[in-house]
Amino acid sequence: MTVYFIGAGPGDPELITVKGQRLVRTCPVILYAGSLVPPAVLDGHRAQQVVDTAPLTLDEIVALLDGAHRAGHDVARVHSGDPSLYGAIGEQIRRLRELGIPYEIVPGVTATAACAATLGSELTLPGISQTLILTRYATKTAMPEGEALGDLARHRATMAIHLGVRHIARIVEELRPHYGDDCPVAVVYRASWPDEERVTGTLADIVAKVQATDIERTALILVGRVLGAEGFADSTLYGAGKR
Repeated sequence: MTVYFIGAGPGDPELITVKGQRLVRTCPVILYAGSLVPPAVLDGHRAQQVVDTAPLTLDEIVALLDGAHRAGHDVARVHSGDPSLYGAIGEQIRRLRELGIPYEIVPGVTATAACAATLGSELTLPGISQTLILTRYATKTAMPEGEALGDLARHRATMAIHLGVRHIARIVEELRPHYGDDCPVAVVYRASWPDEERVTGTLADIVAKVQATDIERTALILVGRVLGAEGFADSTLYGAGKR
């Protein structure tokens, strides 16, 4: 049988894919990341076993996956957002390969996409930015060589920074020399959830604005000139000369 790593999307239960929803509703075993996946994502399931893996270790999770496989059950392994981004599925997949257990990845809507949607922004605009960098801020886990925030900021591309809002002051200090004090920034807490919160500003004032809120985690930082940009050139996609 198969373990399906399913991207549940950023929070809104309607943002899971049709395929992901079908698997959640038909797999006899569901393991879900309860700290990040809202219970409503599991609505309509007929599973015999549903486990919140938030308090479990990797070994305990793999033991459940192995047990389901031995019983001949498909597993819906539900992660938030898209499981290929900071989903910690690589270590699970390594164990499944060692055990000879088949798996499949079902992509999901990313937090970055949900943030862009709630901000009403396109993250790639002609003449402003045609590159999007998704990264995280180094705390417990060091970044590989060349991927420090300052190194990436030299490109001045649109940037989505995960897992860093607690360190917003340090992040801003690393970004300012490259983007400038007037560069737009948005911090979005729990994008697409009912309690979503947005803080917008510039690199000059975003720290004070965020510190005035209770936002300490589960937030994404977006930085770049595309946010709120005006007067940019039209793309060639719908240009009059396309015919």
